[in-house]
Amino acid sequence: MDAGSVNSSSSSSYLNAQSRWPLRDQFHQKKSSKENLDRFIPNRSAIDFDYAHYMLMEERKGKENPPASSPSREAYRKHLAETFNMNRTRILAFKNKPPAPVELFPPHFFSSQQQDKPTKPKRSIPQTSERTLDAPDLVDDYYLNLLDWGSCNVLAIALGNTVYLWDASNGSTSELVTVDEENGPITSVSWAPDGQHIAIGLNNSEVQLWDSTSNKQLRTLKGGHRLRVGSLAWNNHILTTGGMDSLIINNDVRVRSHIVETYRGHEQEVCGLKWSPSGQQLASGGNDNLLFIWDRSTASSNSPTQWAHRLEDHTSAVKALAWCPFQSNLLASGGGGGDRCIKFWNTHTGACLNSVDTGSQVCSLLWNKNERELLSSHGFTQNQLTLWKYPSMVKMAELTGHTSRVLFMAQSPDGCTVASAAADETLKFWNVFGAPQAAKPAPKANPEPFSHVNRIR
Repeated sequence: MDAGSVNSSSSSSYLNAQSRWPLRDQFHQKKSSKENLDRFIPNRSAIDFDYAHYMLMEERKGKENPPASSPSREAYRKHLAETFNMNRTRILAFKNKPPAPVELFPPHFFSSQQQDKPTKPKRSIPQTSERTLDAPDLVDDYYLNLLDWGSCNVLAIALGNTVYLWDASNGSTSELVTVDEENGPITSVSWAPDGQHIAIGLNNSEVQLWDSTSNKQLRTLKGGHRLRVGSLAWNNHILTTGGMDSLIINNDVRVRSHIVETYRGHEQEVCGLKWSPSGQQLASGGNDNLLFIWDRSTASSNSPTQWAHRLEDHTSAVKALAWCPFQSNLLASGGGGGDRCIKFWNTHTGACLNSVDTGSQVCSLLWNKNERELLSSHGFTQNQLTLWKYPSMVKMAELTGHTSRVLFMAQSPDGCTVASAAADETLKFWNVFGAPQAAKPAPKANPEPFSHVNRIR
């Protein structure tokens, strides 16, 4: 048996040696028996017989008839030897010249590959804001949401008891509404998907709906909350409100009895609300350091809605929330001053994918719609905006200019410009996400076969 094992192992090693380099067999064929020469036997085909004869006869002539040496004759002989390569010392050749290297691929193969991949130019990120506007009476409250940019390119900001509208297309400013002192201050603003209607949350627990084109109030949502409404989020015709009473309410703005669902889970004020792009999942953050994921498909108006995930990893208030535009189940969340972390979640499984300590309070988060990048705004000590590369979370830029914590951020409809509002009562505009991408032409639909032939009914 031992002998059999030795034979099998030797045969297997031989097969492995034969199959390890399959391409080499195509270019290095087995030499014939005539070419397998012993290294001590000269190879006649590689010997220069003329030169060998010359060297042998020249040496004999030199011994028999020594020439009269003179400096000029010696110099001439050396020059002649160098010219005709006669300074070689070896006469016998024991092997052929090495074969020319075999080119497995043509030279133009690699050059064409490099030309096919166009190099993407590096984007320049401006370090200063392109515009700064005054924002007097901006409430310095981390738990509020006082800035939003609508789909019609109009920016809404709440300053004290007044909501102002700034039209980005022409730079004009108008006043939408000023609420009474007993109802104010305004605690949240949010544009509807159509970009014409806007919801305004108040300190007295009410929510007003306004038409920005006609400057008219459409209705007031009452009876849902007992305390101020600090967060708002739209999902088509459903307006979700979060209050200091820890309740989350879905309101159908089309019907008289607008309360259709109530989510109970938070123990303190709800300060962050964001619907996923699909409208199936809702993320909520609160002052209780909790992050909830609610699934709309399991919601019921007859019983308290249970959450899909209750996430307790943050150690401070969770206000900053942002759904990823290129991965539907990816959510980014930011913690307050006692946490300082940006965390990434798989909302299907509830798993925390990554956590990054930013070193300061995370007030707001925004994804780049065109690149895999995330923008965060911060408080003490630098009060900066930080651009991160995802998923490596390498800092690409830090934008400074605010002198107090950057409480709110909003993104333009084209996804390129970001507005930031800070406790220093300034509103700054940053071209941080670059120029908008050129619209790609829609692919032409393939015509239906035999479309030119009349149909038989």
